Amino acid sequence: MNEIITAIPTGITAFTATNLDDLVILTLLFSQANATFSRRHIVIGQYLGFCTLVIASLFGFLGGLILPSHWIGLLGLVPITIGLNRLFNPEINSSSDVESEIELSHSSTVASFLSPQAYSVAAITIANGSDNVGIYMPLFANSTVLELLLIITVFLLLVGVWCYVTYKLTCQSAIANLLTRYGNSFVPFVLIGLGVFIILDSASLTPIALTVTCLCLMGLLKIIQTSKFKTQIL
Repeated sequence: MNEIITAIPTGITAFTATNLDDLVILTLLFSQANATFSRRHIVIGQYLGFCTLVIASLFGFLGGLILPSHWIGLLGLVPITIGLNRLFNPEINSSSDVESEIELSHSSTVASFLSPQAYSVAAITIANGSDNVGIYMPLFANSTVLELLLIITVFLLLVGVWCYVTYKLTCQSAIANLLTRYGNSFVPFVLIGLGVFIILDSASLTPIALTVTCLCLMGLLKIIQTSKFKTQIL
């Protein structure tokens, strides 16, 4: 009984302390939901990413197999790439494609698990939560099996709570209007800033190397954009 009393508040405290910034990111993601990027993708991606962090913490707890934090930090390139892509291709956020929306509404949960949109959200979650592993691993190491199971259960429940709360925030008229009006404009910069912070904070790349990498990504995205444009003309 004492284990239950201890584990539940410990899980709530640890999750809240390490995932407050996810509230902002999830709110922005839900505000961008459209025909090709559904709320289901966001929820599944968030769970996939968070479960990956928990599994990484368990591996570190069980056998010291955790990846170096600077390797995980390289996932910060994912939100940078997504942000740059949205900056150069603002039309990808348009939800006017009714046909795509109909297809998406009939897609299965399994299909959502396999979608690149869900994996993009998962990658952002992992990159933003790379420091979580360092906190969860000692927490798990100091827990009994029962406490460990309870803490992980609390974590998974709170992921759902986080998704629900942030979705409801975007349903508030004032917030929804603000995000609808300005969301597409500042979300790319938020994603790029998030990626830059993750990489620099984890010392994955030096500022110069990060700048060069971003320039290369910009060039690559421009080439892809030009190639798609030529294909459409033909």
